[in-house]
Amino acid sequence: MTTEAYEVYRDSWGIPHLRASDPLHLAYAQGRVTALDRAWQLEVERHRAQGSSAAFLGIESLAWDRFARRARLDDTARLCHETLLADDPDTAAWVGAYVDGVNSGLADGAARDERFARSGHTPTPWEPWVPLSIWIGTHILFTGLPTKLWRERVARALGDEAATLFATDGPGTAGSNGWLVPGDRTASGAAIIAGDPHRFIEDPGVYQQIRLSCPDYDVLGLAVPGVPGLGHFGHTGTAAWAITNAMADYQDLYVERLRPTADGAGIEALGPDGVWEPVTRHTETITVAGAPDEEVEVLETARGPIVVGGEPTDGDAPGNDSTDGACSTDRADEETLSLRYPPRVRRDLGFAALPALLRARTVADIDRALDCWAEPVNVVHAADTSGGLLHRVAGAVPLRDPANRLRPVPAWESRHAWRGWAPTPAEPVQGFAVMANARGIASPLGVEFAPPHRADRIRALLSGSADWSPKAMADVHRDTYLASAEPLLALLPALDGLSPAADALRARLLAWDRHMEADSTDATVFAAFRTATVRRFAADPVFAGLADAPGGPEVFHPWLYLVPRVGYALEGLLTTPLLPGLDRAAHVRAALEETAAAGAPDAAWSSVHRLAPWQALPAPDAGNAENAEDDWPGLGGDHDCVNATSSVPGFTDRFARASAARYVWDLADRDAGLWVVPLGADGVTGSPHHRDQLPLWARCELVPVVTDWSRLTKETA
Repeated sequence: MTTEAYEVYRDSWGIPHLRASDPLHLAYAQGRVTALDRAWQLEVERHRAQGSSAAFLGIESLAWDRFARRARLDDTARLCHETLLADDPDTAAWVGAYVDGVNSGLADGAARDERFARSGHTPTPWEPWVPLSIWIGTHILFTGLPTKLWRERVARALGDEAATLFATDGPGTAGSNGWLVPGDRTASGAAIIAGDPHRFIEDPGVYQQIRLSCPDYDVLGLAVPGVPGLGHFGHTGTAAWAITNAMADYQDLYVERLRPTADGAGIEALGPDGVWEPVTRHTETITVAGAPDEEVEVLETARGPIVVGGEPTDGDAPGNDSTDGACSTDRADEETLSLRYPPRVRRDLGFAALPALLRARTVADIDRALDCWAEPVNVVHAADTSGGLLHRVAGAVPLRDPANRLRPVPAWESRHAWRGWAPTPAEPVQGFAVMANARGIASPLGVEFAPPHRADRIRALLSGSADWSPKAMADVHRDTYLASAEPLLALLPALDGLSPAADALRARLLAWDRHMEADSTDATVFAAFRTATVRRFAADPVFAGLADAPGGPEVFHPWLYLVPRVGYALEGLLTTPLLPGLDRAAHVRAALEETAAAGAPDAAWSSVHRLAPWQALPAPDAGNAENAEDDWPGLGGDHDCVNATSSVPGFTDRFARASAARYVWDLADRDAGLWVVPLGADGVTGSPHHRDQLPLWARCELVPVVTDWSRLTKETA
């Protein structure tokens, strides 16, 4: 394809608007422009999915690469691409055009970005399945997979009945806010869809603002760099859609029992009904910059790839078919666990939905497109200009024993096998539709959901008006009310015997308005008190069995540390009857005295609640923590606020998770829509549009959507 077949325009924020003669040339243009703007990001995501990022990012990336290899992420993408070629050649050609565009722009994009020279990395052409690989790598830990390891750890320390004790349903790797305001509650009489996905904030950002136009469609939205189309958020002019994480559970961990084969040349695993089954086995080499290469043994049972452990069990000699003691290990990190996940089972990532969404003109079109959706499992809002509304779940969730959702389960018990696919719920929109990862439409498909605070607060805010406009949605986005503070503060009035300083601090906290505003010193004081409480809870002897550093693969460790788990689950731990030996009042009193003795911090919340984004290759001077912190803004909000800037209570007030984008889709007038990303449209450090949206994003302000071609600037080759 040639550059003459498409045109590139930019608005004043550098956001690309692409116009082409047909969908294939448009996909090519999307790939090429993304490579020119975000070559570094594309290469990082491509190599993370392939398990080869340590080759230029160094040993810090080795743990992830091990997991990606052992979980067979790239191989799964390749298998899904083979299915796509066979069953849907049109979509395969569309993905291929995007890859061709990426390959045409990678060298020029790399020349713009000094990180390639600094890391010594030179891009090589993408294989046709790389977009599928990036999609899998981006979403593989979206579900409760690591939490199953945590529940296993809790059950072993505190008993089976306590397995879900820490279900906060606290922040994991992803969440979102989303709301749909029907036309009878808006000033224009047409629906408005708004919200914000919550992810780790990365530099460059995880979402790309873009417009895709050809004779078949004209769509704007938020793309995942490296993947064609607009899978999560889009507006076609007559219809619009948005998603949040459904918090569904659709991956399973199986406890595997392995033994050498009779000839000693291979390994076999104990399957259902006592049948020993062959295990595929090969070795891969991970290149590590600045360190020796590492060999990784990749094993796969009939359930799926081994992601934890993998050594044959002592005493399981060939010919011994007994299952006695098959689940007798005392520590979860000693078990061998396989991962079963839908894309590897179905060999389908649902990519047929992506071009179908671009062609959608009505809610019915969006609904049909989402019937093809597979991964990840989402809750969807959609609306069209004819008044159509949609609230449904989309994605592939296996039918299986309820125990599979909670913890690793024995591979040799047939009741834990998958038995087909669950129907995805849908419900009519009545009044405002709100999705904030809480229990609701997706409840039958999951175990742990977000607390109801964000959803309840959004509903309360929306109920305050019947003539909503797109610009007014920013007031919802920026709300900082922290409902989850109430259970902790509710314990304060009953405390007696306090020192004068602690008594004064109690009075101050009880008078606080519960808003984590950027300029609030009371919010900072509450956070300090909460930190002291969390640390005292975590140090209680009742949790001694969970206090040690976790074992097993490092990639799962962030989910397995006690202090963050207590921090996120504090609200539930304050009231659960499962811990009769936990003296909550004593810990809260001691935390209050400790905070008072330290001197209530006289600092605005934003001075300590600062953004700490993930960078694959930090700037050369980023080793100075003080300078690195000053380089990023402080904000209001907290993990249970609508403005969900998620710190880790008890560990740090800084935050890495927040709104990865904000959007407002207006069905009355697409040009009345608004959007913003944390950094900017250009992924190249130091470029004019690298961080130009950051100040607006930090204030929860949005930039206008522009679709009038005469107001855009045409880019010349």
